[in-house]
Amino acid sequence: MHAIGVDIGGTKIAAGVVDAEGRILAQTRRATEPEDPTSIDRAVADVYAELSRDHEVGAIGVAAAGFVDSGRSTVLFAPNIAWRDYPLRDRVSELLDDDDVRVVVENDANAAGWAEFRFGAARDVDDMLLLTVGTGLGGALVVGGTLVRGAWGVAAEVGHMRVVPDGRYCGCGHDGCWEQYASGSALVRDAQAAIVVDPGHGAALLELAGGDADALTGPQITEAAEKGDPLAVSLLARLGHWIGAGSASVAALLDPALVVIGGGVAAAGDLLLEPARQSFAAQLSARGHRPEATLALASMGNEAGIVGAADLARV
Repeated sequence: MHAIGVDIGGTKIAAGVVDAEGRILAQTRRATEPEDPTSIDRAVADVYAELSRDHEVGAIGVAAAGFVDSGRSTVLFAPNIAWRDYPLRDRVSELLDDDDVRVVVENDANAAGWAEFRFGAARDVDDMLLLTVGTGLGGALVVGGTLVRGAWGVAAEVGHMRVVPDGRYCGCGHDGCWEQYASGSALVRDAQAAIVVDPGHGAALLELAGGDADALTGPQITEAAEKGDPLAVSLLARLGHWIGAGSASVAALLDPALVVIGGGVAAAGDLLLEPARQSFAAQLSARGHRPEATLALASMGNEAGIVGAADLARV
């Protein structure tokens, strides 16, 4: 029996039929309106109707960016979609033609992390930390082969660990959160500040941004770094430093065998990974007297959410 994985973004959903080996057999997409949760419900039901015409489907896993309750049914809160205590599982189930199809809701980082654990970079370990380094910093934890959801379903929100007391303000309402230093948004913010301080030093980045520092993007910084621009290289190294330092703090608590780094910024490859490894090693407690986790790039790409959500729907 196959499962459908649905990865919900801010303005669209991507869905696919996934077999038990993590292979995507068919895919489709739909546009949605983040201010209208019912449009997302309808889109999920619509992709089920399309994909189930040619495949036998027994379950749907829905990956949502937000806090998902321990019953895998309700989105307690989402930063970019109008979900507040929203019964997503039940709303989708009501729209399906088949009462026998199981619907579960998962946090999107948990879904991506599970895909890496089952089929990707972490398939050979039992304990791992996934970091999704994008606009923010998401996380997923697998301990002893089990996905850690916590008492209320909101575990592994590692981006909101406080790493700098009285540090940069975070949209969660606190300051000094890890994602304020280890995210794509932090990378762009630091680059824009550097350009203002020394436009000559930031000339290459400014040129890629069309002369407007406010239009600068993370991929443009990576592009400049790959061409050897010193500022861009140093910015990615700083980002890598924070990724490694925070990962060392997580290692002190959970001792993972592997830290998997994914998300859009991971496209920088070794320009990000090597500084992260160096910082992790420098910050790791009792180094030299314990085994050390490996840091590696994610391997499942943009399909991780689909594959992980579908596989978790079977569990």
